[in-house]
Amino acid sequence: MGFNCFLLTILFLAIASSLVEGQGTRVGFYSRSCPPVESIVRPAVQSHFRSDPTVAPGLLRMHFHDCFVNGCDASTLIDGASTEKTAPPNLLLRGYEVIDDAKTQ
Repeated sequence: MGFNCFLLTILFLAIASSLVEGQGTRVGFYSRSCPPVESIVRPAVQSHFRSDPTVAPGLLRMHFHDCFVNGCDASTLIDGASTEKTAPPNLLLRGYEVIDDAKTQ
């Protein structure tokens, strides 16, 4: 049972990384349009991680839910009725405060 779970995890990570890689997201992605973005976002995220280490899995889950349907498009961050953010599978997502804080910075 443990080995099968390990293999499934490796398979999932391989598929997920190939999907995300195809989207073009990488370190330096915003180097032309917003050069300081990584130096702004990193401290905001690290601050939340230090104060609540359980926010990291929440953000990972949010990323999974965002990328699962139509690719990584931040659709789980859109407020309002009848949005992905308010869809039943996404109601328990955590980490919105981290995203909001980074955006404020």
